[in-house]
Amino acid sequence: MNRAARFLLVLALGASLGLSATFYREVLAERPDALQPLPLEQLKVFTEVFGKIKTDYVEDVTDDKLLEDAIHGMLSGLDPHSAYLDPDSFKEVRIGTEGKFGGLGIEVTMENGFIKVVAPIDDTPAQRAGLEPGDLITRLDDTPVKGMTLSEAVRRMRGKPNTKIKLTVVRDGEPKPLEFVIIRAVIKITSVKSDMLEDGFAYLRISQFQSSTADSVRRALGRLKAEANGQLKGLILDLRNNPGGVLNGAVAVSDTFLHKGVIVSTKGRIDDSQLKFSATHTDYIDGAPIVVLVNSGSASASEIVAGALQDHKRAIIMGTKTFGKGSVQTILPMNNGAALKITTARYFTPNDRSIQATGIVPDVIVKNLKVSKGDENEPTRVREQDLAGHLENGTDDSGSPSSTTADATKPTLSTDDDFQLREALNLLKGVNIVRSRETG
Repeated sequence: MNRAARFLLVLALGASLGLSATFYREVLAERPDALQPLPLEQLKVFTEVFGKIKTDYVEDVTDDKLLEDAIHGMLSGLDPHSAYLDPDSFKEVRIGTEGKFGGLGIEVTMENGFIKVVAPIDDTPAQRAGLEPGDLITRLDDTPVKGMTLSEAVRRMRGKPNTKIKLTVVRDGEPKPLEFVIIRAVIKITSVKSDMLEDGFAYLRISQFQSSTADSVRRALGRLKAEANGQLKGLILDLRNNPGGVLNGAVAVSDTFLHKGVIVSTKGRIDDSQLKFSATHTDYIDGAPIVVLVNSGSASASEIVAGALQDHKRAIIMGTKTFGKGSVQTILPMNNGAALKITTARYFTPNDRSIQATGIVPDVIVKNLKVSKGDENEPTRVREQDLAGHLENGTDDSGSPSSTTADATKPTLSTDDDFQLREALNLLKGVNIVRSRETG
């Protein structure tokens, strides 16, 4: 690049910085509380680095790539859940939340450049193949994951139904990497399943929170109550390996069992992030005791429900500590067709506990023992607090994408091979005995 070209480049960058300053002033006009000096020295360093790469790097690199990579780095440095979504990635997000798509059925996050499985979703190819929370995906087919963005990796895992993809996985406790060949399918999630375990004792499983989940829950409860002659003796609400979903779904499910009080609040820097959601006056199971099952794969919206029912002493939480994702992400569309997914707030339980990076600690700790295999310890699994650059809790006290299917269905259910479920049922029976003696 000759001297004239270099001058034009620096001039162009200077002009862009001038536009940035104009935009910065406009933001400050709306948010005077955010008033801080514009970091001119750092921006000069950025301009100098940009110019040296353009002139001295071994290969020619386009301006678009350099600037987009800089944006990716800026967002990824904040926390594991903030990201820049280029137009193609933003389109993928909309496909995942608005319609059917071909995929595997796993909730994932990024950790140290690799893909971590938060939880496989029920009745999806990933769950049937045997993927588990905490699995570290290192290769997609023969392509290393290291160096990919999260959105790029998700885009590679999605694809046409009935096509194959090979995942290479590192799992804690396994001496060598595991390989899974998974056939993509149209992901249609039945988010609610229900069954009657024993006379009057009901089971309700939520695999993911969607906008229609609460309606499905209430229909299922109506059927279960009818089967129990109008009155349940107790309910097991299974949120294990539930990676979350939409906020309003979690609020509405919590409201199904609460008749007053705060369900969850959100707190952030801007006014729009200061929200509080409260219960109405209807408990759909008339005060019947509840045991909520959770584990390290229970995240986000699952933790909102567990935290609300725990703080209001409406349920006994059983299992192992949850994932600890207590942050709110907002997708902000950009003028170029891309979008920012940025963390804007933290979730707080009714007792004003932030669950970010700490999770919900169960009232009764019960590991999912598998005695038949001689394995009495749940494997160590990744949680929010283990993610590099995770958002801090925000308090001094550490404390303790898919289409919908409307109706609940019955699973094939047995307590024989599910230790936690069996213990939950035994606890419900004990609570029921104590209640009957107190009222008798």
